[in-house]
Amino acid sequence: MSAEPDGAVTERLSNPQKSGAPLVLRVVDQRDGWAQVQLAQRPNGSTGWVPTSAVTLSSTPYAIVVTESTNTLDLYKDGSVLHSYPVATGTGGTPTPTGRFALTELLAPTNDGYGPYAYGTTAFSDVLNSFGGGPGQIGLHGTNDSSSIGSGASHGCVRMHNADITALAKLLPLGTPFQVR
Repeated sequence: MSAEPDGAVTERLSNPQKSGAPLVLRVVDQRDGWAQVQLAQRPNGSTGWVPTSAVTLSSTPYAIVVTESTNTLDLYKDGSVLHSYPVATGTGGTPTPTGRFALTELLAPTNDGYGPYAYGTTAFSDVLNSFGGGPGQIGLHGTNDSSSIGSGASHGCVRMHNADITALAKLLPLGTPFQVR
């Protein structure tokens, strides 16, 4: 990865990731054989440039938009809302960060509190530098506390009913754009 197209290498990215998931990055710009990608690191929105010859480019018709004020997640396909889901977002003290992110890995958590599936994202908490032994990365996951859905109840993650995250896990590829507003 470089700070600019044709620039000096600033970092080498590992594929697969430490979790074993493939390295998937959201492309935010392209120029003459280079792709600017969003990185799963602090600060949110960090980017770097990779040569397109070193990656496989793909696209998805899907996108997710989470609206904190209504605690909803809208699933888009080809620019139209396909389905709307109720979710829980962060509390006032641990808000869900806003911005444009992407889904980076899909896990089957061993902790029942996260439901049957959890997507890792390129988003990180603005207030927690670590959480549950991890780096404060924001997830999109299920929950066994369905009473929290529809409110600001998490430490920043987006919680869904287990049936809803299961449906998304069967549908959405890694790299799916994930916006929080």
